[in-house]
Amino acid sequence: MSDKGKNENQDNRVEEMVALAEKHGIRLQSEEVEINESGMDFLVAFAVDTDGVKWVLRKPRRSDVLERADNEHRVLKLLQQQLPVAVPDWRVYTPELIAYPLLNGIPAAGINVEVRNYEFNMDHENPPPQFVDSLAQALVALHSIDHDAAREAGLRVKSPAEARETLAHNMEKVKKEIGVSEELWERWQKWIADDSYWPTHSVLVHGDLHPPHIIIDEQQRVTGLLDWTEAEVTNPGTDFVLYCAVFGEERLAEFLTRYEEAGGRVWPRMKDHIVEQLTTYPVLLGLFALTSGDKEVMNMARAALGVAEA
Repeated sequence: MSDKGKNENQDNRVEEMVALAEKHGIRLQSEEVEINESGMDFLVAFAVDTDGVKWVLRKPRRSDVLERADNEHRVLKLLQQQLPVAVPDWRVYTPELIAYPLLNGIPAAGINVEVRNYEFNMDHENPPPQFVDSLAQALVALHSIDHDAAREAGLRVKSPAEARETLAHNMEKVKKEIGVSEELWERWQKWIADDSYWPTHSVLVHGDLHPPHIIIDEQQRVTGLLDWTEAEVTNPGTDFVLYCAVFGEERLAEFLTRYEEAGGRVWPRMKDHIVEQLTTYPVLLGLFALTSGDKEVMNMARAALGVAEA
């Protein structure tokens, strides 16, 4: 697309968001609307209203994201005042628009759409103690939330066995419908079958804890967590997988120590379990490709699963 075409498309997106917001009682300054195209599920706008309040607006890209948005809405209602960090306060929640005041701080990283990689706003090679400690404390609080309260709020609650069975089922589905390399499949099956890797408890997890969803302040302390669409009570290793992917196994070990010191529940092979769980990330990618029908995501999934066409 030419620069002219890109600018026209951007202008159309801005006009669309301004009109949607006004329909729901939010009067935006059109010159203060910034569109972010990086999200796969939502078109996002950062904007300022006529009273100077900063907003985040999310427009669903597809109808299939609405079920997860409904889950996120229930999660956020449960979490208000429960965590030592902020979570979004949805002031507008309809099938066509979600809107909430912008949380203070900045994401630990943004996403460069062109190169499909992170642009960090923190020291990601050597995460500072204040980042590690504040994130550990936030996760301990989240993972301590009562399962009955989560169930009453309408969230999915899986026992340790059910979480394990769900992953095994998803592996089978992706293998059948997309394919997976023999080496990766054998590794997964060895891990799934070995009880020594697995936890005997479940916790309420965020479910998608990558850097753009972690809000930090100027001292790199974690002050907020975004995007709770994948939250459920399930395998506690889930909230450490992306930390391992971003910061590495050595940093993961340090983080688990801080998590335990803050009151988090660990088990003997927790680190090993998380390292193995990281190898199943292509399963999530494959499921998303099947659900969304996105050809580019499907190509990424096939490559990650080791079955890309030569």
